[in-house]
Amino acid sequence: MKIIAREIPPRTVWALEQAGVHPLLARLFAARGVLAKDELDDGLARLLPPDTLHGTREAAVLLADAMAQDKRLCIVADYDCDGATACAVAVRGLRLLGARNVSYLVPDRVVDGYGLTPPIAERVANSGADMLITVDNGIASVEGVAAAKARGLQVLVTDHHLPGPELPAADVLVNPNQPCCGFESKSIAGVGVMFYVLLALRSELRTRGIFTAATQPKLDVLLPLVALGTVADVVKLDANNRRLVAQGLRRIRAGALPAGIAALFKAAGRNAAVATTFDFGFALGPRINAAGRLADMTLGIECLLTDDTGRADELARMLDGINRERRDIEGGMRDQALMLAESLFGPDAKGGEAPPAAISVFDAEFHEGVVGIVASRLKDRFHRPTFVFAASGAPGKEHELKGSGRSIPGFHLRDALDLVAKRHPGVLLRFGGHAMAAGCTVAREKFEVFERALAEVAHEWLDAATLTRRLDTDGPLEREYMRIDLVDTLHREVWGQGFAPPTFSEEVEVVSQRLVGEKHLALKLRHQGHPVDGIWFGHTDPLPARVKLAFRLDADEWQGVRRVRFLVEGAEI
Repeated sequence: MKIIAREIPPRTVWALEQAGVHPLLARLFAARGVLAKDELDDGLARLLPPDTLHGTREAAVLLADAMAQDKRLCIVADYDCDGATACAVAVRGLRLLGARNVSYLVPDRVVDGYGLTPPIAERVANSGADMLITVDNGIASVEGVAAAKARGLQVLVTDHHLPGPELPAADVLVNPNQPCCGFESKSIAGVGVMFYVLLALRSELRTRGIFTAATQPKLDVLLPLVALGTVADVVKLDANNRRLVAQGLRRIRAGALPAGIAALFKAAGRNAAVATTFDFGFALGPRINAAGRLADMTLGIECLLTDDTGRADELARMLDGINRERRDIEGGMRDQALMLAESLFGPDAKGGEAPPAAISVFDAEFHEGVVGIVASRLKDRFHRPTFVFAASGAPGKEHELKGSGRSIPGFHLRDALDLVAKRHPGVLLRFGGHAMAAGCTVAREKFEVFERALAEVAHEWLDAATLTRRLDTDGPLEREYMRIDLVDTLHREVWGQGFAPPTFSEEVEVVSQRLVGEKHLALKLRHQGHPVDGIWFGHTDPLPARVKLAFRLDADEWQGVRRVRFLVEGAEI
């Protein structure tokens, strides 16, 4: 691993400090591309205007007309946290704005597969709905939209994924990544897209005289859900997404949050009053995702929709139990996948063969609900684009393998799949996704062809520098900033994908080290001549007496006293 210090533009730091930004935050923000203090303004008035997201006006008219005619609306969701929160935002928001007949349907990961398929469209039509609204899916559902239209349904697609070569023939498409859209925040999550549609709908209802500025419902009650889905989907936290997340966090910390989110905080043992993006990404998000991976995402959506505290607690406990089961399954799969990978190109592999430029792993015992998580673990272990496959559990599709992939910086995973599909027609039955995460389906007998083809593309696209693991940090930490109040200040800010949490790096002395829980390294360190505790989760190899560490700041509490400690992220050895 190579630990690299980010470039810190001194003039920008000075300008931010002069504008009143704390010196440490000024340095961190400047290193992440913030040029002026007004970019840090997270007020709702600073959000990108809804009418700049192509299709929102037309969607608003379509929905307002449907509501005026008391049409039956059905939301078709996705089975991840972004899809679940987008569904909850759609149902809650439409009802807030006066829709009287709103239902939802979420596909089963194993039986139905991803997105709006023709069978899903049939189920919506048979339910008696008049309009089908997708959230967090639909942009690639050409056949599904056609099937819905053939049954007489109006179709509104709201999505954020990259479109394929053909757009579906929906009544209205709202997606910042469709060719004609100039919306600046291309990274907005599916839940954010639906929130913007609701903002446009409220404006249209004001125009029609249904509401006035004084009587219109407050849609900001939906922002905790928007924040959760945005962080959990690991989209880039550009300025607009950071504002959405900051607004949601502000409400959660103030106690203005849905019963389901409050119950999830409780089930996860986290404190909503000091909520952070870490809670969304590592505590709440995984519990909702677990329902879609191993059970039925209806549980997650119902948890987010209920206003009954007791019901919310019951559902959150169920989700927590499913997540524990998911961790057990994932742990076994991860160990098996690591054994497979290590046997081929790990340190003990015959001949010491280096890993290929991309890794593909399949085992007949793998569970398709957690292949994405295992792919992420393998990607972290080997620093290679990685796909993990499981046999499809859908009836009649036992010959298919369902794969989920995770990538490294510099390798656009969906574009790579597109190239594989062009070079080897028929190998990929279906695929889609983003730069850093994607999914695909291959015929079982074509797995080895896919494995070689993906590695070939990676070999062409990735050079030695890209294949060398690097950890970008904010450089040394001045001793004056080793304070609990500054740890809390850092935790209150919005960090995440594309706006990395503060990570510092410098050489320290390792005074002592020991294993705790058999899989974590507890450290006594000397930093700039002063003692400090450290912990490296998931790491067991001992460190030398002096070592360059990358670390984040955390607060450790013992007998009522809070102290600064280092959360170690990596070491340059």
